[in-house]
Formats: sequence, structure tokens, C-alpha cells
Amino acid sequence: MNIRLLVSVFAFSIAGNAFAEQAIIEIIPPAEGTVSHEDGLAAWERIYEVASHPRCANCHTGESDRPMWSGPSYSRTRSHGMNIQAGESRIGAEHLLCSTCHTTKSDDWENANTTPHAAPRVAANWQLAPAEAHWFGQTTQTICAQLRDPERNGDRSALELAEHLDHDVILHWAWSPGGGREPAPYDLQSHVNDILAWGGAGMPCPQD
Repeated sequence: MNIRLLVSVFAFSIAGNAFAEQAIIEIIPPAEGTVSHEDGLAAWERIYEVASHPRCANCHTGESDRPMWSGPSYSRTRSHGMNIQAGESRIGAEHLLCSTCHTTKSDDWENANTTPHAAPRVAANWQLAPAEAHWFGQTTQTICAQLRDPERNGDRSALELAEHLDHDVILHWAWSPGGGREPAPYDLQSHVNDILAWGGAGMPCPQD
């Protein structure tokens, strides 16, 4: 039975504007038994393209508290400049708060991220992902195993993983980063659809 759940999220324009207007993301799990193993694996490969992309992976550094700078916006892959350390808090509380540069205040959100090489901003505290979600430099097999493991994915089902995308505006920023940064592949709705399809196939991984 299809369950239709409309989730209200902040929309991002293709120009890189943050919080331009309210939008609707459709979260519609596929009917049981309608997604083949092969289609589930195809959905996973697209999910991996997103998870391993610099817009996502740069802040998914595992046990390391050092965010990364990588991707076409940078001349080379390296740790975040200025000796930035997120510490055990993952927000830099022990050293220098991420929010010192990644500020959350703006009178003009439509232009908040248009300046090249400036620290990106969203209306939430910037932070590293939990250590359990180690994506930077990891293989498709490793990330797949992480995302379907309840002990490492926040005890979430595929449906709950899809819904999680509504709760963290930093995740949304990945598709409209602005400032000449390359966005994550596809778009938020496509990514949600792939997560649901992957779940509908039983969360298959390439190593199965």
C-alpha cells in the first residue's frame, strides 16, 4: 500500500539562493514488492554518487574532527584551512565554533551564499556529521553498509532516512551551495526517491 506523506521543506533555487520560498517534497514509499533487487542497486549507485560527492563527504570525515576541502572549487584535496578542528562536539566548541565563520544570521538569505570562497551559511548550526557516518574517501560498499546499519544510521528505516532530509537544512544546501561551488548530483527530490526505492528493494548493497 502506498503511503503519501507530504513534507514541507525549504526550497533552494538553482542559482544557489538559500530559503527562497516554501516547497513540497513528496515522500511516497513504493508498494511492497514493486522494486527489484537490480533497481534497488541502481538506486543505491545514485545515492552513493551523492554521499561521496564533496558537498556531502567533506563534512563526513569519521573519527577525524577535521573537515575537508575537496572538489573542483579547490586546487587540491586537503584538510580545512586555518587548522579548523571540530572536536568531540563536532561544532568546534573545544577550539573555534564552526558558526564563527559559518554564521546563521542574514538579512538577505537569497544572496547569503553567492560570494565565491566565502564561508557558506544556512539557518542552522554548521557541524561535522557524526563519526559513525564516515563517507569521505570511502567505497560504495562501506557507505552502503553504514547506511543500512541501524547502529550507525540513527536506528532509521529507509523511510526515516528520507524524512531525515527534511530536518537538516545543511543537507538541503548541498544541492544549492552557491558561490561557484559544484552542487551534489541530481536534486533533493530525486535523492529522496532513490532512498525510498533502495529501501523498497530491501536496502541491497553491492557486496551482497
